[in-house]
Amino acid sequence: MSGMVQQLCKVQSCDEVAAKTFLLRFTSSEISASAQPGQFVNVLAAETGEGPLLRRPFSIARVDDNIVELLFHAIGTGTILLSRKRPGETIDVLGPLGQSFHVDADYGTALIVAGGIGVAPFPFLTADLLKRGKRIETFVGYRNAGQILTSYLQNIHIATDDSSKGFHGNVVQLFEPFLDRTDLGKAKIFACGPTVMLKALTELAKRKNICCEVSLEGHMACGVGLCQGCPVERTGDGAKYALVCKDGPIFLTTDIIL
Repeated sequence: MSGMVQQLCKVQSCDEVAAKTFLLRFTSSEISASAQPGQFVNVLAAETGEGPLLRRPFSIARVDDNIVELLFHAIGTGTILLSRKRPGETIDVLGPLGQSFHVDADYGTALIVAGGIGVAPFPFLTADLLKRGKRIETFVGYRNAGQILTSYLQNIHIATDDSSKGFHGNVVQLFEPFLDRTDLGKAKIFACGPTVMLKALTELAKRKNICCEVSLEGHMACGVGLCQGCPVERTGDGAKYALVCKDGPIFLTTDIIL
């Protein structure tokens, strides 16, 4: 938890960038300096008495100098309140939290696979991978063309459920033939999205013998491992459960049971 702070941060902007999807930018020199790709922040969506009491976890989508960016769907009370924030207002932020992606492993090609708002952590990761000289191929899946977000991503392959753009089908169906026909050398998969997508991807990675690291979403309250509210089952003989907030949200697929 080194580098974690809790502070009131000034909102720079909050804009709708796709259907019901918002990009919120806030200033924090402390969080921006210590954050690593894959980590998250826990945000109090409303002041006392205005809305939900619990914080909401959001992947850090991008860091730009001392500005931190969050990407989220406005679907519940908390996220709708957050989507209405205006420049100059403040939000109460705790972070950075959790573990980061393991980017310095032995691989030449990074395969990013995202489903829907699962794209959120990947602009930040992409910037890091580019600095390291990795080849990047990015696969994104959405319900329709109106939801697509691809800013700051590299070599993008798109799937939509309704065929309104790109491949007609889900992102794993798009990804698997690419693996079959492409010589990637040593590769590593980085993924985030709905559990059903991550399960399919876990099986595919196992069949292809490719290292796969996933970012999980958990229903967490505290964000620091105290409330025990976000368990995920582990493989192996050690502790039966890990906590998404503290032990994750990044996990190797060989270490967990989805």
